Amino acid sequence: MSTVVVGSVALDTIKTDKKNVEEVLGGSASYFSYSSSFFTDTKMVAVVGNDFPKTHYDFLRAKNIDLEGLAEIKGKTFRWSGEYKDDMNTAITHETQLNVFEDFDPFIPESYKKCSVLFLANIDPQLQMMVLDEIEKPHFVACDTMNLWIDIKKKVLKSLIKKIDLLIVNDGEAKQLTACDSTIKAVYELLTMGPKFVVVKKGEHGVIVASNTDIAVYPAYPLQNVTDPTGAGDSFAGGMIGWIDKSGAYDFQSIKEGVLFGTVMASFAVEGFSLDGLTNLDKEDIMARYSRFCDIITPERV
Repeated sequence: MSTVVVGSVALDTIKTDKKNVEEVLGGSASYFSYSSSFFTDTKMVAVVGNDFPKTHYDFLRAKNIDLEGLAEIKGKTFRWSGEYKDDMNTAITHETQLNVFEDFDPFIPESYKKCSVLFLANIDPQLQMMVLDEIEKPHFVACDTMNLWIDIKKKVLKSLIKKIDLLIVNDGEAKQLTACDSTIKAVYELLTMGPKFVVVKKGEHGVIVASNTDIAVYPAYPLQNVTDPTGAGDSFAGGMIGWIDKSGAYDFQSIKEGVLFGTVMASFAVEGFSLDGLTNLDKEDIMARYSRFCDIITPERV
C-alpha cells in the first residue's frame, strides 16, 4: 500500500494574536504527507526552489516520506503570508508569491505510478488531470479543489470529478460548484457529477460524508484553543486518505472511519504553528484521541 500526493510545498509567514512566525514549512503536500505518513507509505510530488532549507528536507525524510517526486529547480520557493483574527476561522492573505510553483510541471517517478491511492491536492485541475492519466490504475483517487478553479476552470474540473472516487470540498465550494443554496442539496448534486463519495468540510461545525446510498455527519473535535488553522484541511485529508489506504477497503465504512481519523489529525495540527502540532505525535497519541472522539460522538443512551 502507498499513497501519492500531488500538491504544493511552501514557506509560510503567519500572524495570529498569539505569535508571528516567518517562512515556516507549509503547503498542501507538506501537511497531507506528514499526516498521512502515520498510517501508510507516502510519496510526495511537488516543486521547490533552490532556496528551500535543507532542514525541511530532513524534517520530511525523518517521517520516511518519499521525496523522489519533489523537484528542486532554480528560483524561489512558493511563499504565502497571512494572518488570523477573532475566531480563527478565516485566513486574511497578505501576499502570495507563486515563484517556481507558477510553472509547476509535476514529475511522476516510475516508482510512484503503481501506487494504491492517489490524492490530488488543490492545484490547477488541468495538472490534476495530467497526473491522473500518468498513474497506472490506482485503487482509489481523491481530489481537493478551491473556489478559484471553480470560477475559472469549472469545465475541466467537472471532467476530472467524473473520474475520481472521492471529492473533498468545503461547504462554500460545494454550493458554488453546484449553484445550490443548501449544503445538503449540494452534497447530493455533487454525487450526480460522478464521484462515489463526497466529503464536505464545515470548519468548526464538522464534516458531512455521503454516497448515493448513505450519509453521515460528524462534529469537529472539540478544542478550547486553536493556535494556527493553516493546513487543517490538508492534515484532515492526509489522516483520512492515509487511513483508507491502510485499511485497504474503499467502501463507505472505511471512508467514515477515515473521516474520524482525519478529524483527529486536523485537531492536532491546529494546536501548533506549521507542522509543530504533528511533529511529536506517536500512534498511541492518535489512538487515544480517536478513542476519545468516538466516545464523544457515540454517547450512551440516557
